[in-house]
Amino acid sequence: MNFISIAALVILIAVGVTDDTVAQERLKTSYASIGATNAIWNIAKERGFYKKHGLDVDVVYIGSTTVTAAAILGQDVPIAMAAGSGVANAAVQGADLLSVACFINTIDFDLVVHPSITSANALKGKAIAISRIGSVSDVAARELLKSLGLKAIDDVGLRQIGGAPERIAAFSQGAVAGFINPPGSIHLVGKAVPHKVLISMADLQKPPAFPWVCAATTKSFLAKRRDTVKRFVMALTEATHYFKNDKDGTQKIIAKYHASANRAYLEDAYRTTAKILERTPYVTRDGMKAQLDHARSANPAGNVTLDDVIDDTVVREIEKEGFIDRLYR
Repeated sequence: MNFISIAALVILIAVGVTDDTVAQERLKTSYASIGATNAIWNIAKERGFYKKHGLDVDVVYIGSTTVTAAAILGQDVPIAMAAGSGVANAAVQGADLLSVACFINTIDFDLVVHPSITSANALKGKAIAISRIGSVSDVAARELLKSLGLKAIDDVGLRQIGGAPERIAAFSQGAVAGFINPPGSIHLVGKAVPHKVLISMADLQKPPAFPWVCAATTKSFLAKRRDTVKRFVMALTEATHYFKNDKDGTQKIIAKYHASANRAYLEDAYRTTAKILERTPYVTRDGMKAQLDHARSANPAGNVTLDDVIDDTVVREIEKEGFIDRLYR
């Protein structure tokens, strides 16, 4: 090696320039639940799928779709996990927000109550815990109560408590008569706290389509950095494949971010979530339409169409290119 080559190598080492660092694009994202349903966000980081697709991603936790929607609009997290309810509610108020991919297109929640509540009528006049108004747990609560012939707010109060651990704690302390519970979390309540599942989404004759675990961004970010969005969706799609095909590895990653996860939770949450994760993450148009209709009922002035809140061109492109087929080959 001549003197010039050695000098050039020294300079490269000094400034820390390598092929990896040149290729990596910085990006911040967030997920909304420490449970299994949002695990692909952390799987993509832990297993190197973001880096594989040229992204250096900072993954943070924001425990509510409504808060996440505001964070996306403020560009604190330019692309993040936000359910269709949050996207639709923001859009009818004039926000520049849309869903580009959905990895779970149904709601899978239980309504957990004290064993003394033996019927829907016994729940009247009481309150149950949700995350926040406008969140996925809010949507689930309203659907489950409706199936019991009850009206949210009028018949059963909705208390904004926070994430699943906070809702369980409030229930354990007797602050609420029940709570909305994501897949597997019933195993985290503990035997010392009497409880039972009053009704589950699985009990419904036709569980509603719902854009639940979705990647959302702004129209302006998608227009300016479409390739970034594409690579981000590819990383999460690869993380979904990993989830479905590596149970042990997936459970270890879930447990790393969910300190109270026990073996029963990990088994149940993995089994349930693996079934509902989408192979090809299109946004459910029927489910988003229902959310848009609901949002419009609260804000009739919002002149927003389905195409204003869904852009599936990225998913269509990676599917056409054969990326997903190659993963599952």
